[in-house]
Amino acid sequence: MTGFPVTGAVLDPLAARYAEWLGLPAAATNDVTDEDPTLVRAMPVILRIERAEPPSRTALLEAAAAAAVAVCLDPRSEQDGEWHDALVSWVDGRIRKVARRARGAHWAAVEELPGVTITVAGASARALVPGRVVDAPKEVTRLQISGSELPEDEPGAPPDGVPVLWLNPKVTMTAGKAAAQVGHASMLLAAALRADGQTDFFAEWKDFRCAVRTPDLRTWAALHPGDDPAGAWRRRRVVAVRDAGFTEVDPGTVTVLAQLP
Repeated sequence: MTGFPVTGAVLDPLAARYAEWLGLPAAATNDVTDEDPTLVRAMPVILRIERAEPPSRTALLEAAAAAAVAVCLDPRSEQDGEWHDALVSWVDGRIRKVARRARGAHWAAVEELPGVTITVAGASARALVPGRVVDAPKEVTRLQISGSELPEDEPGAPPDGVPVLWLNPKVTMTAGKAAAQVGHASMLLAAALRADGQTDFFAEWKDFRCAVRTPDLRTWAALHPGDDPAGAWRRRRVVAVRDAGFTEVDPGTVTVLAQLP
């Protein structure tokens, strides 16, 4: 149990524009001509990757997914909470995330910044309260974005009773890119639950745990919403992450399918 009542109201704009985003032409997903670069906001997602004992890729992605949604469903993100305005300003636009790696003293410094750390099977990720990219503190900007690659592992079947975040089996992503995408997925799942009036699930979502797996092509095709996102949610309890393609993947690529248990 999370131990506190949450509404997830900050995620309402995400649910409202979900179907429209999936229906955009691919080229339109990375059209930023209406954005002022100085006002761009992002959620830093810090991945703890120690040189001597790096974490497993799957566990780290699961920690990142849980940490991202944990910030959104934290009491401090509720109305009148200290994080509320920052979350609202971010969710009202693109929910950009920037994954960076840290170790040692740099990881310790990041833990002092506002956010939530989740650890899964010894792998830790910290999602920070989003803000303007130009205002990011030095504890964040000094961290590397590149170099977050980790070898693929074999995590086995997903555990029962937790949401599953299915990575696109046709797309190759670094651990950093995948961490941002599964963070989007857990947030979209929470937004869909709220829009559907199922906020009771939040109180039962232990540590916001998600399983991250890569399906076979047939499973991916069967789960994919196609041109019917409402039907996919209603019948299969699936939402899709569609990336703008600023890095690593083509604009409009569906990178993750998030499925309720």
